[in-house]
Amino acid sequence: MSRDGLCAIVTGSASGLGAVTAGLLAKSGVRIVVNYSNSQKEAEATADRCRKLGAEVVVIQGDVARDEDCRKIVAAAAPWGRLDALINNAGTTKHVAHDKLDDLSAEDFQRIYAVNTIGPYQMIRAARSLLEASARATGRPAAVVNVSSVAGISGVGSSIAYAASKGALNTMTLSLSRALAPLIRVNTVCPGYIDTAWFTKGRGEAGANQLRDSIVARAPLKVASSAEDIARVVCFLASPESSNMTGELVRMDAGMHLIQ
Repeated sequence: MSRDGLCAIVTGSASGLGAVTAGLLAKSGVRIVVNYSNSQKEAEATADRCRKLGAEVVVIQGDVARDEDCRKIVAAAAPWGRLDALINNAGTTKHVAHDKLDDLSAEDFQRIYAVNTIGPYQMIRAARSLLEASARATGRPAAVVNVSSVAGISGVGSSIAYAASKGALNTMTLSLSRALAPLIRVNTVCPGYIDTAWFTKGRGEAGANQLRDSIVARAPLKVASSAEDIARVVCFLASPESSNMTGELVRMDAGMHLIQ
């Protein structure tokens, strides 16, 4: 992404993939809204790293499950007068084996959907006017990039609720790419396993290591994707270089779908 004053919001960017994505954008001089729900310390650390790379950064707390918070997050970019990219990275899950139906409550489903599916919808709705204004000003469409999962394609993943929420996000990508064209492009990245602390938090260190080793052994490319691998594609879809792409679900799983 070129240094021409581009502005981006990255939800859930306190740590993990969101933080790495914010860092890559910062290297290109993009102005960034760093968003967090609970992890203020980590979000401030992400913002400091981005500032050291020369980027202008605003840090804003907000839970994307709450519509009023989504509007607050978008308002943080309003003083810049433009928004070129919205990256819907915030997500949550509950690690439950798919056959353990009694371990996944209605409340679990509702929370996971609220963050993973309704959250991106609310963020897009809140950001629409700024995104469209940027598109008119620059003469090219603004970008929405949703971070989904291969779980939403194949029904695998940390829980049935998580897979279902990402499947809904994928179909919403198709719906909104039609509804918001030609001023806004909507694309989605569907990662498989990403070698970050996210899995350690959900499965414990031993479980996360076991999963990683299993992925590396079985994947055709014999690698475990890093956050940087995924973030590079997210940034490409957010950039003018992909200005003729919309409605795409980009799967990144080191080829695991070829053997499932």
